[in-house]
Amino acid sequence: MEKDFLRKLGLKAKNSGTWTGLKDIKGSARSLQSYSPVDGALIGSVTVTTAEQYEQVITTAQEAFRYWREVPAPKRGEIVRQFGEVLRQYKDALGRLVSYEMGKSLQEGWGEVQEMIDICDFAVGLSRQLYGLTMHSERPRHRMYEQWHPLGPVGIITAFNFPVAVWSWNACIAWVCGDVCIWKPSEKTPLCSIACQYLFQKVLKANNLPEGISCIITGDYRVGEFLTKDRRVPLISATGSTRMGRVVGRTVAERLGRSLLELGGNNAIIVTPSADLKIVLIGTVFGAVGTAGQRCTTTRRLIVHESIYETVKEALAKAYAQLRIGNPLDPSNHVGPLIDREAVTNYLNALEEIKKAGGKMVVEGGVLSGPGYESGCYVKPCIAEVENHWDIVQRETFAPILYLIRYKTLEEAIALQNNVPQGLSSAIMTNDLREAELFLSAAGSDCGIANVNIGTSGAEIGGAFGGEKETGGGRESGSDAWKAYMRRQTNTINYSDAVPLAQGIKFDL
Repeated sequence: MEKDFLRKLGLKAKNSGTWTGLKDIKGSARSLQSYSPVDGALIGSVTVTTAEQYEQVITTAQEAFRYWREVPAPKRGEIVRQFGEVLRQYKDALGRLVSYEMGKSLQEGWGEVQEMIDICDFAVGLSRQLYGLTMHSERPRHRMYEQWHPLGPVGIITAFNFPVAVWSWNACIAWVCGDVCIWKPSEKTPLCSIACQYLFQKVLKANNLPEGISCIITGDYRVGEFLTKDRRVPLISATGSTRMGRVVGRTVAERLGRSLLELGGNNAIIVTPSADLKIVLIGTVFGAVGTAGQRCTTTRRLIVHESIYETVKEALAKAYAQLRIGNPLDPSNHVGPLIDREAVTNYLNALEEIKKAGGKMVVEGGVLSGPGYESGCYVKPCIAEVENHWDIVQRETFAPILYLIRYKTLEEAIALQNNVPQGLSSAIMTNDLREAELFLSAAGSDCGIANVNIGTSGAEIGGAFGGEKETGGGRESGSDAWKAYMRRQTNTINYSDAVPLAQGIKFDL
């Protein structure tokens, strides 16, 4: 059966939305219904976490942390390794759930689970590399060094567009660092989080681990506020819109907590005269229409040199004519639905605003109807010629709308790219070494991610992922992003028989 993946993952018609490790907490009367944007069908419901249930979760998480922080980091890594093995066993089923509940193509659903497996592998290696530093003291027979300790319960707030991968970026790294995790998933994709908890509890049970290493709370922003306002949660990692990030950042800052924010993007590709047109087309189309334009790294602006502008425009129009839009569980389709009808409304409003501003449609948009499109969430990827300074272009619209902008000089193109409030991902298509190096220099892209001859989407887990400006400044996944989940401690050891003070200060008794 097409929906057999739900049974394989242990999902029911009604699922508990509050978990403390191995146990689901009963008792909530309110529930969230999860409807698939693929066919409009009700997949299942999830109970909403109450304030009383949240207190049970945070207490259990604190108890688990007191145990987990003293487990040697390589042993914590072994637990994450086992989770990666479980994900390999359930990759097909979980990938299908991601595709069905969120609406991204099946290839992208499987790819998201593979990303979880990859971060497990990365975290296992990291568990033996949580390095500190040693420093020479100015005082004789003194040794100085720094080390890193776990923070405590980490709150993870994720968005609908990557309903499992972004959680794993945070959770797997936090776990090997000695933290425990409380996950508040998007209310638009709650079943994906329950499925992940079912899978992780297999590892918890097999290793007789305490409650609270992995917890879940579900609901809307009011449930998220349980985490953001709680002084017992030292770090909040939140992924979502810039509007949401401002609220989370302000709330956490008021209690002097830490926040790791991954917010909106308004990503551009610069196309130079020397660019390989085949690479331009593949990178642009995948970046612009993948996940139906609902990625933070989606290509939203294509800044093309005037000498090749018409050629690129014509080639893109031909490529868009070949796109197949439909059920994302059908591997032959390129583009699935938007997440819900509210997203469709935002898409239509953006098209209207583009036209009012004077934009010219290269590829027309619109909502699809008829057999296969009954959910009302399928739209046409479109292309519009615009000016970079228009309000609609300055904002992020979570939909497959690509803006075409022309330029004369590379310096002008870089200025256009940078002249938006967001700063997540960027790319340049060029075969000119000087152009590539300028783009990557301090005078080039101001984004957290800058690519050459690949698109703005498809980041690997080995690099730190995140952006600047209104994208929030956070870094997740690879490189030294693990430091966000730990606290630094400087230690000085005196092994002499005196007490010399720093800076030559004298204090004799």
